[in-house]
Amino acid sequence: MADGGIDMSMRTCETTGCDKSARLQCPTCIKLGIDGSFFCSQECFKGNWSEHKKIHKKEKQKSSIVDDVALAKQGKYNPWPGYIYTGKLRPFPTSPKREVPDHIERPDYADHPEGYAASEMTMRGNTQIKQLTKAEIEGMRTACRLAREVLDIGAKAVAVGVTADEIDRIVHEACVERNCYPSPLNYYNFPKSCCTSVNEVICHGIPDKRPLENGDIVNIDVTVYHNGYHGDLNETLFVGKIDERSKRLVKVTHECLMHAIEEVKPGDRKSVV
Repeated sequence: MADGGIDMSMRTCETTGCDKSARLQCPTCIKLGIDGSFFCSQECFKGNWSEHKKIHKKEKQKSSIVDDVALAKQGKYNPWPGYIYTGKLRPFPTSPKREVPDHIERPDYADHPEGYAASEMTMRGNTQIKQLTKAEIEGMRTACRLAREVLDIGAKAVAVGVTADEIDRIVHEACVERNCYPSPLNYYNFPKSCCTSVNEVICHGIPDKRPLENGDIVNIDVTVYHNGYHGDLNETLFVGKIDERSKRLVKVTHECLMHAIEEVKPGDRKSVV
């Protein structure tokens, strides 16, 4: 432990329940440039070590991401050596996995080490489509309405210079505020709370630290889990001023979707859609 060498009369020990004045500062925090981290004694510091060292880990992760982003901007960051890209887009670093509060109901894969969806796998090969009761339909409608709210909030953040990782943070927090679990998170170890697919990425893109650029198109795919139901929807958005070819792609895709929705009615076969 290092003596701060400055007036510590207003400093108190950071150990929970200890209100003694503190003069000793964590040397690792000093090295990493972390403010605070003062303790009254070696004993308090050692007793709090298991929790305190988490601060170091977070700071090191942050520094590592900053370094990787700098490499990505130079075109030198490549987590998948040997992968053949189909366009100009390249991956950027991602932030650590976000946490969901314990009080929020979660699907069976949420806490599985491999993200295994057991309930989904039990339905494999089952050709029967369950007919929902009125109460179940209402539960589905609620999940879908909440998903729409979350997607609208994420869509408002789309702008030149905003990263997909920031959109993921906004979507994650909007889910939690509505007591929803962000369904993509940990589904077969998917690391984020929504999917963001930019330009030539077809679908299920992983939100990363790449800033959106003028002329990009980005699809935000949101699914929420609420009271046992998943609400799933997505939308493609323009970033800044885009070219006519991209506009036409999005316009025609939306027209196809609306024509398909018109065909969804009792008695029609799925093949018609």
